[in-house]
Amino acid sequence: RRRERLIQLQKELSLHTKVHTLHSDVADKDLVFKAIDSLPTEFKKIDILINNAGNAHGLSSIQNGNLEDWDAMLDINVKGLLYVSKAIMPTMIAQNNGFIVNIGSIAGKDVYSNGNVYCASKHAVNALNKAMRLDLNQHNIRVSGIHPGAVETEFSEVRFKGDKEKAANVYKGFKPLKAEDIADIIHFVVTRPYHVNIEDLVVYP
Repeated sequence: RRRERLIQLQKELSLHTKVHTLHSDVADKDLVFKAIDSLPTEFKKIDILINNAGNAHGLSSIQNGNLEDWDAMLDINVKGLLYVSKAIMPTMIAQNNGFIVNIGSIAGKDVYSNGNVYCASKHAVNALNKAMRLDLNQHNIRVSGIHPGAVETEFSEVRFKGDKEKAANVYKGFKPLKAEDIADIIHFVVTRPYHVNIEDLVVYP
């Protein structure tokens, strides 16, 4: 997502394992396929894909919604997931093995006031997760959807276009989930024995 953060993470992880980073935009299908095609040979065998790119923009009623915000949410949350999956699925099908984890949201299970298009995008992720599991089962590819509630990340800052105070108020009155909580759950899901597929997991703070 951010080149400088990827470089820093690469430095940290390279002490323990081989690392290759790609910097791209999941909403741009040409860039996605170019990025995946550019992988060095030793990184072309992909065992696990975590579709984690997502965003929310604005919090307004449907009649007052911003068209650019709508496009951003649908392009990244839905089309981005499809483009990256489409680029990587052939490799998993060829090796007759793989695991795709789709990060959804409790907004994909229900709707909330002024969440209209964001909720619609996450309902789409929920549906795609179920459809992918059915379609890819014949290729021994497991698919799992993880749907977190409120996680304290930069999510709300993006939604409120950098307004830190407004973003902080989202998490007042309760202890939100942390990114590490979701990472821990993903690790649990992908390390189950092969005959175990946790297809749908909802996580509340």
